[in-house]
Amino acid sequence: MTDQKIHIDGLVISRWSRELFEDMRAGGVTAANCTCAIWEDFRGGMANLAAWKQMFRENADLILQVNTTADIRRAAEIDRTGIILGWQNTSPIENDVSNLALFYELGVRVMQLTYNTRNLTGSGCHETRDAGLSDFGREMVAEMNRLGILIDLSHVGPVTSAETIAASERPVAYTHCCPTLKAHPRNKTDDQLREIAARDGFVGFASYTPFLPKGADSTLDDCAAAMEYVIDLVGEERVGIGTDWVQGQDKAFFDYLGRDHGVGRQLYPPYEKVPPPVQGLERLRDFGNFIPAMEARNWTATRIERVMGLNWLNFLDEVW
Repeated sequence: MTDQKIHIDGLVISRWSRELFEDMRAGGVTAANCTCAIWEDFRGGMANLAAWKQMFRENADLILQVNTTADIRRAAEIDRTGIILGWQNTSPIENDVSNLALFYELGVRVMQLTYNTRNLTGSGCHETRDAGLSDFGREMVAEMNRLGILIDLSHVGPVTSAETIAASERPVAYTHCCPTLKAHPRNKTDDQLREIAARDGFVGFASYTPFLPKGADSTLDDCAAAMEYVIDLVGEERVGIGTDWVQGQDKAFFDYLGRDHGVGRQLYPPYEKVPPPVQGLERLRDFGNFIPAMEARNWTATRIERVMGLNWLNFLDEVW
C-alpha cells in the first residue's frame, strides 16, 4: 500500500472494544489518535495505558501501537489499524514535568495541554478568563519539543494557544476542530487558523455535529464544504480529519466530559442525549464515505489523498 492510500483520523474518543476496532479496519482507517486521558491524574493515566497494553495483546490481529510514522506505514502493509495513544489533558503528569519522558516511553505521542478549563499549563476554551501559558506550561512545551510529542490545542483557550504556538520550536496542531461557521467556544476563528498554519501547524477537521451550523442535520456535504473553507484559509497541505468520533459512548460519559475535572462546575448546558453523528458517518466503518463527498465538490485526487491521511503522515513525520 502506498502512502497515498493511508487514511488517518486525528482524534477518536469512542468506547474501545473489539467491535470498534473491527469497524476501524472495515472503514479503512490506517491510524487514529485515540484518547486515553481526559481528567485523569498520574495513577489514572497509568491505569488507562495498562488497559491499552492489554487491548493491544488481545486484538493484535486488528490493531498495533504506533510510536513512529514507520509504524503507520507498517499498519497499512499488514492490514492493521495503528493506534496513536493521545491525551486530551496533561493532568496525568501532575506537577512533575519529568513524568513526560515516562509516558513518552510508554507510547503517548499526542498531548493536549489542557481540556476546556485551567490546569498548571494554561487555560482551556471554557475558562472564564484565559490567563495564557504559564511558566510551568512553557517548561512543558520545551520538554514536549525535546521528546517529540505533538502538542494539541483543540480545547485550549485562544490566548494560551497563541502563546504556545509562539513558544513551541516544533509545529503544533488543532487535531479536532471546526471553523467558526457556527459560534461555539470550541470552534476556531479564521485568524486562529491562519496563526497556527503560519508556524507550519496543522488543522484536523472535526465532523462533530454540535460544532457544525446544521447541528444534528449535518451531512457529509456539509463536512466537505467546511473542510474546503479551512483549506482556503491555510492551504490543502495543512488540513486533515480529526472526527472527534464518540461511537459507543453514553450520556453519562458526556456528563463527565462536561464538568470541570469530571466532577465540578457544569462547563456548558448538558446534552439531553448523546450527539448524533453526521449523516452518512454513523460508525467508524463509514470513514471512507468522506471521499464521495469530496469528489462531489470536484476535489482533485491529490487533494483527497492529502486530506484523508497523507497530510497527517507528513506532519507527524516532521513533528515526531
